[in-house]
Amino acid sequence: MSKPRVNLRLSHKLHAELERRAREPGVTKTDIVEEALSRFFDPESNLVLEERLLRRMDAFDRRQGEIERDTALCLETIAHFVFYWLTRTEPIPEGQRDAAHALGQRRFDHFIQQVARKLGNERGVVSRVNADLGDAG
Repeated sequence: MSKPRVNLRLSHKLHAELERRAREPGVTKTDIVEEALSRFFDPESNLVLEERLLRRMDAFDRRQGEIERDTALCLETIAHFVFYWLTRTEPIPEGQRDAAHALGQRRFDHFIQQVARKLGNERGVVSRVNADLGDAG
């Protein structure tokens, strides 16, 4: 049985695009129009792509929330440390400042090495805090 014939009027832009796409091997104007009409009449056929995009967006949203929580944790920790340090540390006498500076530099270098080591390890402070938050929730 033959297919019914339909006459259409298209804008020049759509017609040019239809002509261009129909020049590809194995593609006909009928195939293009049938596919477009099928998608128009059955919008749920596009849901597969939309569902995948929504899942990716949800995962992105969850990760963004984790990043915001981790950043807030870091800022709060630094703020508490600085406040404690400023309230407990006595000023260094003028004659001892160079020695204190050298000692501070060595301690800071050691601190940075420890942070780098912990960042390479899954058992760092953030994972411990996250575990504690999971136990509390």
